[in-house]
Amino acid sequence: MIIDAIYNVYPATVTVRNGEAFDSDDNLIATDQAVIDTEVTRLQVVHDGLAYARTRKAKYDLLNQDEMRYDDTKNSTTTWIDAIDAIKVAHPKP
Repeated sequence: MIIDAIYNVYPATVTVRNGEAFDSDDNLIATDQAVIDTEVTRLQVVHDGLAYARTRKAKYDLLNQDEMRYDDTKNSTTTWIDAIDAIKVAHPKP
């Protein structure tokens, strides 16, 4: 996340090497570690806040959703909706 933070707060950055930012002419960009640390913290909060979405996606990917929807249509059942609802209940939005 440190590299992402550097790119975010120093938009002239083209390359990051050994934690240092360089512009398109390979000149060292003066950085402030406190600013970078603040951005890392912000990025971590965003990442943590989306944990439910990553978990849901992993669970959704385990389902054969197309076949479930087809079977539900043919059989007048709600298997797919029930499975999706169960995942959403187990992994709610914060």
